[in-house]
This record gives sequence, structure tokens and C-alpha cells, in this order.
Amino acid sequence: MNKDWPQMAKDLSGAIKEVRIGAPDVMKNFSAMASAATANGALDSKTKELIALGIAVAIRCDGCVAFHAQAALKHGATRDEVMDAMGLAVYMGAGPSLMYAAQAVEAYDQFAAAKA
Repeated sequence: MNKDWPQMAKDLSGAIKEVRIGAPDVMKNFSAMASAATANGALDSKTKELIALGIAVAIRCDGCVAFHAQAALKHGATRDEVMDAMGLAVYMGAGPSLMYAAQAVEAYDQFAAAKA
């Protein structure tokens, strides 16, 4: 295991709380944007979280991987769906995305194990 993804999400949540306190207007609007972007629409929330996880891999954002792996599971994504999304992320991001795809699957597995 490379990283403890559930702990990373927990740790980042505390740090993000500090940003919310320090920049409340920006964070209020960021939260509104996140809610609007992830709400069911033409694409359901699960599909949107799988896309977000793929983007997190492609841009190599550890915190994004943690939060979107957790959200994908919450919205009902299966491991097979995560793997399919990781295949597309690797295609779009090449070698560096392969390294993050492996970590995204690890993050999903850790959150699933903690939920069980």
C-alpha cells in the first residue's frame, strides 16, 4: 500500500476547513459550484464522479483522487467501473496517469474496505 487514502481525505478535510474559515466567500461559491457540477443532470452523479476521478488521475492530484474515489463509491460506482474509467484516464494521460490510476484503484479499495 502506497498511501492511506481515507486518512488523506480526513486530514485534507481539516485543512480545507481552515481555508473555509479564511476565505469564506470563495469557499461558499466553490461549494455551490461543486454541488451544481456533481448534481444529477444529463449524466448521473456516479458517472460524474468517475469522470472526476479520471481527471484527478490525468492531472495527478492526490487529494482529488482521495475525495473522488470516496465519492465514486458513495454514488455506487463498482470496482469494474473504476477500472474502466482508469483505462480512459491512462489513455488520456499516458505513463504518469498509469501511476495515478494504480493509486486511484488503491484509494477506492481502501474506502470500500473501510465501508465493509
